[in-house]
This record gives sequence, C-alpha cells and structure tokens, in this order.
Amino acid sequence: MTARPAFRDADVLRWLGAYTTSVTGDVAYFMALSWATARIAGPAQVGVVLAVGAIPRAVLMLGGGVLADRFGPRRVLIGSDLVRCGVLLGAAAATWAGGPQLWLLYALSVLFGVVDAVFMPAVGALPPRLTDQGQLARVQGMRVLAVRFSNAVGPLVGSFALVVVGAAGAFAVVGVLFGVSLGLLSAVSVKPVAVTTVATAPGERDAEPAPHRSGPVESSPPRPLSADLRDGLRYLRGHRRLRRLVWVIALGEMCFSGPLAAGLVLLADERKWDAAALGWILAAFSVGGAVSALAMAAARRVPRAGVVLAVSLAVTAGLVTALGRATAPGTAVALGGLLGAVSGVAMVLGNALLQKEADPRYLGRVTSVTTLGTLGLSPLLFPLTGLAAALWGTATFFAGCGAVCVLAAATALSPPLRGARL
Repeated sequence: MTARPAFRDADVLRWLGAYTTSVTGDVAYFMALSWATARIAGPAQVGVVLAVGAIPRAVLMLGGGVLADRFGPRRVLIGSDLVRCGVLLGAAAATWAGGPQLWLLYALSVLFGVVDAVFMPAVGALPPRLTDQGQLARVQGMRVLAVRFSNAVGPLVGSFALVVVGAAGAFAVVGVLFGVSLGLLSAVSVKPVAVTTVATAPGERDAEPAPHRSGPVESSPPRPLSADLRDGLRYLRGHRRLRRLVWVIALGEMCFSGPLAAGLVLLADERKWDAAALGWILAAFSVGGAVSALAMAAARRVPRAGVVLAVSLAVTAGLVTALGRATAPGTAVALGGLLGAVSGVAMVLGNALLQKEADPRYLGRVTSVTTLGTLGLSPLLFPLTGLAAALWGTATFFAGCGAVCVLAAATALSPPLRGARL
C-alpha cells in the first residue's frame, strides 16, 4: 500500500503548523529580548545576554536527546512548548508591572536556553513517528520551508509587537504563539516505535544496537540518564554510515547556523555596501532556500541521495567562496540566491537520511549530537568570524566555509554514504 503523501497527512500538517508557529515565536523572542536589553543596558549587554542562553543550550543538548528517546519526542515537545508559554507570559506580566529588568532578561535567556536544549533534539526525532520512511525527504523539505517562512515573518511579528505594545506585549505575543504550537502538537497522533533493520553498504558492518532498557514503548526500571546517553553514543560509534552522516551534517551546516549571516554583515561593511544591499542578499538566500525546500517536498524519491548530497555540498563550497569575493551587490544577491537553493538541498537530504538510517529508539540522542555540532556550538564561531575578517579579510572567512563544505562533500562520497537512497 502506498503511503499517503506527507503534504496530505493531517498529522504531518498539524506538526508542521506547530513547528512553524514555534519557530516564528523563537525569532520574535530573540528580537524582543535583544531590543529590551539594548534599551535598558546598551548594545554591549545584548551579546552577553544571548551568550548566557547559549551556554545551557550547548551543555544540556545531549541530555535533551536522552529525554526525547526516553519519554517520546511528542511528549517532550509538548512539555517544552508548555514551559516556554508559561515563562514568556510570566516575563510579560513582570515586565508590564515593573518594566524591563536586566536580571529578568538574564533569567529569561537562561531558561529559554535550557528548554531549547530539550526541544531541538525532539524536533528531529518526531518525523519518523508521523509518516512512512519514503516521505521523510518531503517532510524535511516542508520543515526547511517552514524555517524560511518563520525567519521572514518572525521579525515582522516581533517588530510590530514592540512598536504597538512594547517589550511586555512582545513577550506576551510570543507566549501566545507557543500556546498555539502547544495546541496543535496535542492533536498530533504518533505511530508506535518499530525497530528497523538498516540496509548497509557492501562491506559495511553495522553494530548491534546497544542494550536499551528505556523508552516510551517498553516498561523498565528507572535508570540514570547518563546510562541512556552512553548507550546512544555507543550505538552511534558502532554504526559506520550513521557516524559519517553525522559528520556530514555537522560540517555542512556549521557555517550556515549563524556565522554566515555575521560574515555577510562584515562583507557589506568591507565593500561599503548599504544596509539595503545586505537585506537583499539575505532575502535572496532565504528565497533560494524556500524554492529548493518546496521542490524537495514535492519530489517522490531521490534514488542516489548520497551522491546528490555530496554534489550539492561541493557546489555550496564553490558558491560560498565566490560570494566572499563578490565586488558588486548585484553579483552578491545572485550568488546568495543560488547558495540558499543549493545548501537547502544538502540540508534536506542530510536530515532525511539521518532519520531514515537511525533506529527510532536512538534518534533523539543521534539528533542531539548533530544539533550540538550545528546550533549548539555555533556561538563559538562568531569570534572566529570577526577575527578572520580582521586579520585576512572577509573573503578568507568565506573561503574557510567553502573548505569545510568540501570536507563534508568528500565525507558524503565515502563508500558507506554514496550508495544511500531515499
């Protein structure tokens, strides 16, 4: 029996609506937090407040993957949205009563970072429980499309709320968005976990799954979270194809999780382009990513997914290097659009293959490792971005991003991965 297309599956669409609303809330939250901090403490404190939230996100990310596997990603996502809704509405009430306070903003950033560490691995672990494996590429395309949409709408929501009702109202609006996401997630039905046998490349030896005594599908005595974490890492170490795939995703997305946007700001400043040119480049990147995500969502299958992944990463390397050498804004806008489209293909395929290859019982922990490598540690790359631009010029930073993508492409072409299919 042919599986229902993901874009016609009610549960997938509810999840997509919840995810879109949640990411829109994320974007608006960071805007409101930055604005409130700058107003009461100056721009220097903005980076400190954001960094304070990034620390628990990175430190607790692997533990968040354990929770997603132990209690089920749907429960964890519902709990995360519930906490974020309550925290933001509480912050809105406190800000309304006494105005923005620096200690409150620090506390809000820390709490949000802790919840993010739980939320992010669960997001990656949920799709295989909603639909058939053959629909995972479509689901990932829909997910990337949701991210692009949210990145465009989130700033509009945040700025409108700040102008009309101030920081307190903006926090309240974000809390309501998380409440909407919570309602949609509560209506999502998930499939029971099935242990899958993964097809391996010729000559590849898959490890036996590590002993697993926890999870939402079997009862067991309570055991330490650290034991589940060790099981997940042992499983990942023993699975050659999956291990290589984690490296590909981490390397391929590392520069695109924030440092590239900072690099574009430095590039525009170095070339003496105005803010409008920078906005067009970023917009072109988002539109390109949305177009490729839409195409991947409509695709029926990707027969040679491993090869396509490697080629898209190699082309990404060339485009990001060329973008760093662009001398005219129009050229940079065109390269930005192409870069968004090609890197979007790599993002969709990498995450879809990860969800296909991993045993669902370990997917939260596997996702937490990749998320730690892309989003969790990306704040550490921001100082390197500025340092490289100051010492050798912005083009050097973009060339470094290209070199990282070449390494990711070479890893994707290794025997365990190049035969992968979707």
